[in-house]
Amino acid sequence: MTQLLPVFDPRLVPIVNAEEITHPAHPERLTAQGLRQLFANPPTWTPELVREIKFADRVPAHAAVMLPLVMRDELTLLLTQRTAHLSTHSGQIALPGGKIDPTDADPTAAALRETFEEIGIPPERIEVLGTLPVYVTGTSFIVTPVVGLVQPGFELVPNPDEVDDVFEVPLSFLMNPRHHRRHAFDFEGVVREWYSMPYQDGDQERFIWGATAGMLRNFYRLLSA
Repeated sequence: MTQLLPVFDPRLVPIVNAEEITHPAHPERLTAQGLRQLFANPPTWTPELVREIKFADRVPAHAAVMLPLVMRDELTLLLTQRTAHLSTHSGQIALPGGKIDPTDADPTAAALRETFEEIGIPPERIEVLGTLPVYVTGTSFIVTPVVGLVQPGFELVPNPDEVDDVFEVPLSFLMNPRHHRRHAFDFEGVVREWYSMPYQDGDQERFIWGATAGMLRNFYRLLSA
């Protein structure tokens, strides 16, 4: 039987090594037009992270998340902080998204629907560019990340049952590997590793880690390929 991880503070888990990669994503790919061209003609690349070590006994479920990139003077990524009472990944920083419903045409439709339901951005404000490789979480979610450009001027309407907060992080910060940290945690003889990308938002630290950081790390691999 797979053992549940104990409650722990991921901020206190040791960093196992400094990031050896020093070059950030190609600057031209950090723009709306650069991303359009990239997804229209993607390079050959390999995702770094595909599957986490399973740590919860639950039936696998297909899900989709949106990487909503707001087209400001520089692109920013919209992220949410999940409410503390949710059954999985409670209180963590996340990308808008959730399970794929039978009524969803495909993962992209699910990501658009979930983004509207969670934070109120309607599908017509999102220009879908494409998807990233599937990412399997330790809680058995088989996640398809969808990348989309968001027209600014929207009004956020967070769903209080799922979202405690919504904030933006510059894409250039997230796509710079100098801001990526790799952690290792030994539980019952099994070493679990993950990335974090702590971001100082005014006087508040936004600790981006786990599956969200893993999918962003894959996005970085694409943008730096």
